[in-house]
Amino acid sequence: MLSACGRISAEHARQDAVGTTTTRSDKTAQIPESELRDLYLAGGCFWGVEAYMSRIKGVYDVTSGYANGEGENPTYKDVIRGDRGFAETVHVKYDPKQVTLQKLLADYFRVIDPTSENKQGNDQGIQYRTGIYYTHAEEAEVIQQVVSQEQDKYTKPIVTEVLPLRNYYLAEEYHQHYLEKNPNGYCHIDLSILNEQEIVIDPSQYPRPTDEELKQRLTKAQYAVAVNNDTEHAFTNDYWDNNEPGIYVDIATGEPLFSSRDKYDSGCGWPSFTKPITPDVVTYRDDTSFGLVRTEVRSRAGDIHLGHVFDDGPEDRGGKRYCINSASIRFIPIAQMDKENYGYLIPVVE
Repeated sequence: MLSACGRISAEHARQDAVGTTTTRSDKTAQIPESELRDLYLAGGCFWGVEAYMSRIKGVYDVTSGYANGEGENPTYKDVIRGDRGFAETVHVKYDPKQVTLQKLLADYFRVIDPTSENKQGNDQGIQYRTGIYYTHAEEAEVIQQVVSQEQDKYTKPIVTEVLPLRNYYLAEEYHQHYLEKNPNGYCHIDLSILNEQEIVIDPSQYPRPTDEELKQRLTKAQYAVAVNNDTEHAFTNDYWDNNEPGIYVDIATGEPLFSSRDKYDSGCGWPSFTKPITPDVVTYRDDTSFGLVRTEVRSRAGDIHLGHVFDDGPEDRGGKRYCINSASIRFIPIAQMDKENYGYLIPVVE
């Protein structure tokens, strides 16, 4: 049995590292390590958790190790005895410009049973407990919010630990990237889940300004449409014939709403989309104004008027036409998405 090859203390993990981290496999870009953030996740056997997290866009490195136990330099034999209280844990280094903490935690909860104590899959023991260990106190509130949201999905209480990282020791070398070295090795996680991975857009990241702030920030035309439910003229607005790749965000909050990939020329003179980026970024209201019966579309976080949705869209793309006012949205070209912290949505544009 090999001894552990290194230790990362909680204090050291909070310090900015020097130099660059080279991404693994096909992730060849380099990024200053000071720009990366750390997340420590226990989710049962670390072989599968490491393989799963390493496949997520924005994750730059994942190692397997032992966290929050007693004593120093545990070996695998020490850990599986269970008397030192270590949890099999992966250390995730990620770029917050490409993936948010909320998104990583949402992905994590997709592959664990957070109501199962000291057991995941076929693996039982204290070392297989679930846990989220943080290195910055301000992360605790975000983590607890995500846990609270997850609790709504279960009748039994969630037992996943949320604690500061006390210590982390790298596991033996043969555990690192185990499933890369052994493609047919044991894995309690269905890695194909990532192929159907849902995008998570957190509305708490896009707070709504007051109406007075919006009045100062927006043009008169934008304010009239977004706040006062007005409608702009067809064929003369900013985006009706825009064909550049990118995303369209709420003019008030910046919450992502629509992708250019779902935009099409409906002939109506307003930007038309077959669907929003995710179903939950918009809300709907009955609209009987002007003697018509229509369905109004509003933004979720900003609660501003966007336009209306109709059932005369392309049948092969769902049959919907989201007819949206240019005044209520802002276009971000794909080349600017990373810079404006929307890099994680590039796959919905390409």
